[in-house]
Amino acid sequence: MNYEKKEIKKGINIHNISTNKFKTNLYAVFLATPMDRENVTKNALITAILRRGSQNLQSQDIISKKLEEMYGASFDCGIEKTGDNHIMKFYLEAISEEFLPEKEELAKKCIEILLDIIFNPLIEDNGFKDEYVESEKNNLKQIIESKIDNKRTYSLERCVEEMFKDEPYGLYKYGYVEDLDKLTPQNLYEYYKELIKQCKIDIFVSGTMDNEKINSIIEQNDIIKNLKEREPVYVKSDENNNHKEVEQEKVVEEHMQVGQGNLVIGLKVNSNQDNAKYITSVYNAILGGGANSKLFQNVREKESLAYTAASNYRRQKNVIFIRCGIEIENYKKAIDTIKVQLEDIKRGNFTEEDLNNSKKLITESIRGISSEQDTEITYYYGQELSDRLVSLEEYVKKIEEVTKKDVEEIANEIRIDTIYFLRD
Repeated sequence: MNYEKKEIKKGINIHNISTNKFKTNLYAVFLATPMDRENVTKNALITAILRRGSQNLQSQDIISKKLEEMYGASFDCGIEKTGDNHIMKFYLEAISEEFLPEKEELAKKCIEILLDIIFNPLIEDNGFKDEYVESEKNNLKQIIESKIDNKRTYSLERCVEEMFKDEPYGLYKYGYVEDLDKLTPQNLYEYYKELIKQCKIDIFVSGTMDNEKINSIIEQNDIIKNLKEREPVYVKSDENNNHKEVEQEKVVEEHMQVGQGNLVIGLKVNSNQDNAKYITSVYNAILGGGANSKLFQNVREKESLAYTAASNYRRQKNVIFIRCGIEIENYKKAIDTIKVQLEDIKRGNFTEEDLNNSKKLITESIRGISSEQDTEITYYYGQELSDRLVSLEEYVKKIEEVTKKDVEEIANEIRIDTIYFLRD
C-alpha cells in the first residue's frame, strides 16, 4: 500500500491510495464544513437531494442505469459528524480497469459522474428541483423522528447532546425537524453555492491505478477547473483537544417505555502528554474494549449487572463513552461498580497481561484497516483533518510503546462528565 497526497488548488486535495488487494477502485469525495446549528439540517438535506440527480443525469433511475452500464458500479452518499466538522460523503465503486473484458476509460467515467452529482446539481427556477426537495424533506423528517426507535443509539446521542450542550459536537448530524419548513429549493441552493465556495474538499482514489494518470483526469475535469481556490472553512482536529475542567458530574434521567435501562457515561480526557491519544486508546481497551476488559469482566460477568457493558473512545473529541444495558433496579450498583473500575485503573490495579491483551486488540484492529477500502479512506481522511500523517505502521508502533505507567497517568486525567440514564 502506498499513500500520496497532492494539493491541486488551495483547499482542494487529491489523495491516492495505491493497493492491489481489491478488484475494485473506490472513488470518494468529502466536503467538510463546521458543525453549526443554523446549517446542520441544510447539509443533511442537500446531501440527500444531490443523489437524486444532476444536470447531466437528471434522476436516480438514469444514474442507476448509467452505473449498470459501467459493469455494475455503485454510488452512495451520507452525512457524518467528525469532531466539530459536518462531512458530506460521496462514494463511487467500480471494477478496476485491468479486469475489464476490453480496454475502456472506466476511471474517467467514474470521476466524471461522481463530480457531476456533487458539483453540477439539477437546478430549476434558481433552486433545486422542487419535487426532490419535498421528497427528501419527508425522508429526513422520518430519519430524525425515528432516532428514538433504537433506544441504545438514542441514549448515546442524548448523552452526547447533554455533554456538549451549546457546543457544535452536541448537534445531531441529521439536523432538526423544526428547521425543515424554513427550507425552500431556492434558499437551499443559495446556501449550497456558498458552501461549495468555502468548504474543504478532499478527493480520494483507492485501488490499482496510475496516480499521475488519475490526477491528470481529475485536474483536467471542467468542474474541478471551475472550482475556486479557498481558505477552507473547517475545524482542524486539535491533537490534545483539552476540555473545560469538569466541576461536577451532570446526571440526566429520562423516562420512556423501555424493557431495560440504558446507561451511558461520558468521560472527558484532559492531557498534554505526548502520544496522549494512543495511551487513551489502550486505557479504553482495558476499561471496556472487549471480553477481557474490566467492564465486561466485572460489571457484566462477575456482578451480573448488565446485559452489555463496553466503552468506546472518540479520538477526534478526546472523550470516552461507557454504555451498559441494565435492569433498572441495578442502576446505583452498576454506577458504583463502574466507578470502582475507573479507580482501579488509576491505582494501577491491572496486570501486564491486561495491558498486552488490550494493545493486541488495538493493533489487530489497526492492521485490519487496510483490508477494506472505505475503512482505509476514512483513516487517511481522519489524518487529513488532524493535519498530521501517521502511517498504519507508525500507529501500531505508538500503541506498542504504551506502558503501564502511561495508562495510570492518563487514568488520573480522566473525569466523569455526564451520566445519562434512560429508564421507564
